[in-house]
Amino acid sequence: MKKSVIIIGSGIGGLSTAVRLLSKGYDVKVYEKETTIGGKTNQLFQHPFTFDLTASILMNRKTYEEVFDDAGLDYNDYIDFILIDPIYRSFYPDGTVYDFSRDLVSLIQTLESISIEDSIGYMKFLAEVYERYIITNNHFLQQSFESPLDFLQLSSVISALKTKAFSTSHQLISKYIKNDKLQKFLSYQSLYVGISPYDGPSIYTLVPVISQLYGLWHLKGGMYSYVKALEKAIYQLGGTIETNYTVDEIIISDNKAIGIKSKEKEAVFADKIISNADFPYTMDTLLKNDSHKGKYTTSKLENLNYTCSTFIIYLGLKKKYPLLSVHNLYLNSNFKENIDAAFTGQLPTNPSFYVYCPTRVDDSMIANDGDCISIVVRVPNLFFKNITWNKDTVQFMRNITLSALKSIPGLSDIEENISYENYLTPEDLKNRFNSYGGTAFGLSPNLTQTNYLRPHLKSDNVKNLYFVGSSVHPGPGVSLVLLSSKLVVKEIVKDDSMNTPST
Repeated sequence: MKKSVIIIGSGIGGLSTAVRLLSKGYDVKVYEKETTIGGKTNQLFQHPFTFDLTASILMNRKTYEEVFDDAGLDYNDYIDFILIDPIYRSFYPDGTVYDFSRDLVSLIQTLESISIEDSIGYMKFLAEVYERYIITNNHFLQQSFESPLDFLQLSSVISALKTKAFSTSHQLISKYIKNDKLQKFLSYQSLYVGISPYDGPSIYTLVPVISQLYGLWHLKGGMYSYVKALEKAIYQLGGTIETNYTVDEIIISDNKAIGIKSKEKEAVFADKIISNADFPYTMDTLLKNDSHKGKYTTSKLENLNYTCSTFIIYLGLKKKYPLLSVHNLYLNSNFKENIDAAFTGQLPTNPSFYVYCPTRVDDSMIANDGDCISIVVRVPNLFFKNITWNKDTVQFMRNITLSALKSIPGLSDIEENISYENYLTPEDLKNRFNSYGGTAFGLSPNLTQTNYLRPHLKSDNVKNLYFVGSSVHPGPGVSLVLLSSKLVVKEIVKDDSMNTPST
């Protein structure tokens, strides 16, 4: 008889886990509180404009393909990758514009236009971080770390020391690169996992290096097309997705997870429960007994370190702006001061930000001759009580961000060409997606909250309860969430094989 599995939440972690388990013969049902699936990796549609709600940078393409490969499916039947080049266009207040190409010849030309010294330093930086990436991927990202012995074995300790993670991202970058604009370009990308380049471990210099060495991709239809592809695979494999089902409690009996309960609908039961809801939210809200939470009680959760949050402006434009590439950075003056603001409870006054323009390569996301752009600014999470996200706050952030955007030569008329405008705030992340504290990426992946020290994929206190998502191992970002899906399925299969009576 098939083992039954309930998955709470239809984010990419939950959906990819469902695909993998269905392909291994499990009976899987996904329960989602919203009317649409996808969690934070959702879509905003306002004809003629289509926006990815949050995630937009696709790195490490292999992890996206692996979900279908693991299920015996051909990913080409589900998703269509579009290669992006340049991977970034970087703008500065003095009018400087740099294109960072995935093509080494073009990249070297850009770097040499800055300085030969920095061109050499950039290559040395790529080489060192690439070596760290190979070590990290082989020894940490692909391992579950459910037991302290998994991490404390000699080979893991040696590998950890080789990653030299104790310096910050900015310290490592500045070791090789002296040009301030290049330092800002590389440092900014630590924010993609919600940590500061000035405080977070240098291991997250992996983000710009993976982008450079492996390239960035766009999925036709936007990142949400991946959610739809997973949904298609789930139905083809015989799975079920139920929307408009708010899970209020995970049912525990004799220290075993046996089902889920909703105030408005009937309880449902299964052999295993997987929560794709944000891990701190799961501990704080869905588990009612402190003995089941273990060390992650409410008081403990409040003392953990969390990622920053995000403010996003969605603009539907009447005309195209060819100056913009798909992925763009505006790296403002007073860079460090304004980056630090997101981690010290202040709103930036001279924000640096990321601009996503998918319509540069994907006409399927627009039905007129304009452009869709999303402007992403990192801001404090809701644990800082001094900021209230009301109309005035939104208007302030909107105005200072658009003022900076309009200062770019060629974009001065962008405000007068807006035909649609919308926003996402930390309050939206908390209220709509149960993101604990309105964070962008859940628990911070700092050195005290990574590998074995990060929440595990399997409950330490409740049997048959598992977790997947940004706040558990291996960490935040779509690529790592897809890895958490791969690892949790391995744990489930391993547990079942150990519990199967021999014949």
